[in-house]
Amino acid sequence: MSKEYLIKILKENHVFEEGEFTLASGKKSNYYVNMKKAITNPEILSTIAKLITDKIKEEGIDKVAGPALGAVPIATAVSLESKIPLLMIRKEKKGYGTSKLIEGELNENDNVIVVEDVTTTGGSLLKAIKAIQDNGGIVKRAFVVVDREEGALESFEKEGITLEPLISVSEFFE
Repeated sequence: MSKEYLIKILKENHVFEEGEFTLASGKKSNYYVNMKKAITNPEILSTIAKLITDKIKEEGIDKVAGPALGAVPIATAVSLESKIPLLMIRKEKKGYGTSKLIEGELNENDNVIVVEDVTTTGGSLLKAIKAIQDNGGIVKRAFVVVDREEGALESFEKEGITLEPLISVSEFFE
């Protein structure tokens, strides 16, 4: 599994679309990274899981976390590949049942990696990381499949966390 192979299968599956789009951040863009198309494809999902698992093998990671909705399939695939338990981070607490923001068992001082499908500014991923930290977890690393190169890396750097893109948009368009 390689970054080049991931780029190849993302291209083959038309994950990058050109046109006029409004992003989750509210920004306008002339392209869209349709990661839902990617994360519903078993070959792409398996490739992503293997690439991330290779990077964390010797890290002593206790949990793999992903914010809802887009990152949950990625976190699940990494969990299955790495045999590390899964955490799912809700956007907000539900008003019924257990009212948890984090689903899965997060213990005090668990070493956690967080995964995301695509980042623009990184805001939603930083919110998920804060939820883990506020609940006693230690975020060791953060991975994103595609970084749009619009400020996420810098936002993470300011927070003292390294965001590691599997690919950046410029690499896709090379």
